[in-house]
Amino acid sequence: MLKKNVGSVERILRLAVGIAALVAFFMLPEASYRYWLLIGIVPLATGLMSSCPLYTIFGISTCKMKSE
Repeated sequence: MLKKNVGSVERILRLAVGIAALVAFFMLPEASYRYWLLIGIVPLATGLMSSCPLYTIFGISTCKMKSE
């Protein structure tokens, strides 16, 4: 399982952007650029998993640190 590295505010933004892009994909059936909107799957997936593979590669985390 991937380590969580996406904070709650960023997670909500990723979900919103992903959903908006996919809704636009289905609402614009005649547009020639509509297939670019399928990129919305990426922020949607990373928002649902609370983990971003690129953040893992670069060692970035927007999650709050747990106090021990």
